[in-house]
Amino acid sequence: MLVARIVHKLYANTLFASGMRGRWNSTGNKVIYTSESIPLAFMENMVRRQGVGFNTDFKIMLIQIPDDVLIESVAMTSLETGWRDPNDYSQCQPLGDKWFNAGKSPVLKVPSAVMPEAFNYVINTSHPDYARVELLAVTDLVPDARIEEILKKYS
Repeated sequence: MLVARIVHKLYANTLFASGMRGRWNSTGNKVIYTSESIPLAFMENMVRRQGVGFNTDFKIMLIQIPDDVLIESVAMTSLETGWRDPNDYSQCQPLGDKWFNAGKSPVLKVPSAVMPEAFNYVINTSHPDYARVELLAVTDLVPDARIEEILKKYS
């Protein structure tokens, strides 16, 4: 499976996990967030940056997850109203931490908070199968300049 990630160019040539907390992980659990497509990865980053800052400093990473690795999923039906709240990860982090700590699979498929009909893939860098995950390519991120201009008006 091919997944995408958009990062600052300083981090684009390696699969780096900082261990910073995110929607699906607590601080210290080193995971890599990826998306099912480049447009979804762009939207995820656009929301975090509130539309500002997409320039030549950002790259698209294309990452290969082997087709035979086990992927666990979080079902939408297991999430309560409010799980998408950008300031409250209290529903999602326990689910992601439970998956991370169990160590059964290297990948967790989760609904996107930005677009719940689409999916992100969280990769556990501590799992033995993580060594099989491969960075295939790094390309330039070249969004239409109008996107940033529109969003600046609302920032």
